[in-house]
This record gives sequence, C-alpha cells and structure tokens, in this order.
Amino acid sequence: MARFRTRLALLGSAAALAAGAVVPAQFAGAHPAAAAGQQQWVALGDSYTAGVIRAAGDTFEVPRDGCDRTDQSYPQVVDRDLGGLFELTNVSCGAATIANITDTPQSPIGRHLPPISEDPDYPFPAVPPQSEAVGADTNVITVGVGGNTLGFAEFLTKCAELGAEHAGKGTPCKDALAAGVPDRLKTVREHYDRMLTVLHERAPKAKILTVGYPTVIPQDASTCTFGDLTQFATITQGDLAWLRTDVLEPLNKAIADSTGTQGAASFVDLYASSQGHSVCDDTKWVEGFLTLPAQLSVVHPNVLGHRNAADHIEEAMLNTLS
Repeated sequence: MARFRTRLALLGSAAALAAGAVVPAQFAGAHPAAAAGQQQWVALGDSYTAGVIRAAGDTFEVPRDGCDRTDQSYPQVVDRDLGGLFELTNVSCGAATIANITDTPQSPIGRHLPPISEDPDYPFPAVPPQSEAVGADTNVITVGVGGNTLGFAEFLTKCAELGAEHAGKGTPCKDALAAGVPDRLKTVREHYDRMLTVLHERAPKAKILTVGYPTVIPQDASTCTFGDLTQFATITQGDLAWLRTDVLEPLNKAIADSTGTQGAASFVDLYASSQGHSVCDDTKWVEGFLTLPAQLSVVHPNVLGHRNAADHIEEAMLNTLS
C-alpha cells in the first residue's frame, strides 16, 4: 500500500499541473467536458457505492433525487484523490438492482423506510437506467451491484424476524430460505452477464472495474451479540454463519466469475482486505442495523469502509493508464 500511495501522489501531482487544478466532484447528469489528458469515468452501483447512510457522509445533491449519494462514498473519495486524472460522472443509486444499471428505470426511495423512517422528500421521480450515463467517450466504468438482485436486504429482515421467533437458537432462516439461494445466485449471474455486455456495447473502449462486496459478517459469528441493534439485531449466530458462507461469499464469486468472462473487465476484491472489520468487530467498516445515536444504517459501509474501497479502486484505475 505504501508503494501505491507514493505512485498516487506522484501521478496526482503531475496531473494537477497538467490540468491546472483538481476538478471538483461531478453530480449525476451529462458528461462534463474533460480537461486535457483526463479520462472519462462513470461510477455505477447500488447503496454500497452511493453511500446512502449518514455514517458514509452527507448527501450532496441539491435538489435530492432520492439516490442519496454521500460525499464520503468511494466515488467521491476517489474523485478527490484522482480528480486531475479522471473526470467523474456518478449515477450510483441506493437500492439499485442489476437491471437498474442495465435497462430498467428506478424509483429511488431515499431514506423512506416506513414505519422505521419517513423521508420528507419522498416520493422521488424515476431516474433512468444508469447505463445511459455511459457512452462511446467513456474510458473507465466502475460498477458495484448485485446485492439487491440477490435480495440481501430481504434476507436480513427475514432472518432477524425468524431469529426473534426462535429466541436466537438454531438456523431458522437457513431452514426457511436455503433452498431458494441457488436460483437467486443464478439470476444474479445471468443479469450480471447481460449488464456487462450492454456496458461493453455502449462503451467499446472502456475498461470496466467490477467491485465486490466487503466483509460484512465475521469468520467467527460467535463474536456477534444476539439482540444488539448496532450489529445484526436478532439474527442467530448460526444464520449469520450461513449468510456468510452460502449467500455473501457466493455472491462475490458470482460477480468475479462473470467478470472473468469479459476481456476488458477486472474484478476489484474488497472482501479480503476488510476482514477483521465486519459489523461485529471493534473497528467496524460496515455498520449494523443502527448506528449510535439511533440512526438507521441497515448494514452498509461507513467512511472507513469507503476509504478502503477507494484505496483498492484507485489502484485498479491507475492500472488502466498503464
């Protein structure tokens, strides 16, 4: 990492001199005019890209569009670090599915999760498929998506409900849902393959960097405290172990495998580097159901998690210049 930081500093300084100044973060919308030598970069993805929660910074769009991109999410962090080299268009959106990247408009929900949370700006107008931000002039695409197509939020909700009913004992969620997981993973793979095909068609010269999901659940689920809302609330330890080995790790594998079939795409692994920083660890890079004081976070990366993602994505982006 030290060598990468040195390389980043040297390249960033040279680019800033060439461009005259570091370009500020770009909001969703049309491609801006790039400064001399800059690469056009489009950031696509779901809430693990957009940021969404308050622990990942402040929402910066005015007016809000309901996608809730935050100023400490990894696209914005990378933009501040590499703004002289890459011109960012960030159209990531909380709750996006793979289809919302490819060809299906999305109706953003902001932070409207009744009865837990009411968003005063809800409802929001639909936003177009994120792939529409990609064009023939795009040089780099980063995309982090798949969890909502798999239904990870549904798993969390159902597992917490069943864990409470079973007083924290056994694997009630695994018992109820395991049979459907292979079909869900198959759907993820099919949708991901189609998304990458569409992105290649829209941006033939672009290098695509697919971004995996970080470590959310620790290797030892017994370190998680049943009933702790800042962790996984009432999901049993047995179900947490199952979610890690049979749901989340296979999701990352499906994304990596799909990426491997595409010659101009590379997979950015966040899982290994984030181990030891799960929801249940002392220094967590992913928040649990709630943060303190009581704020809804629904198992999303915080600023530390986005900083780690930014480090690895920056290295991959710099490699596209070689």
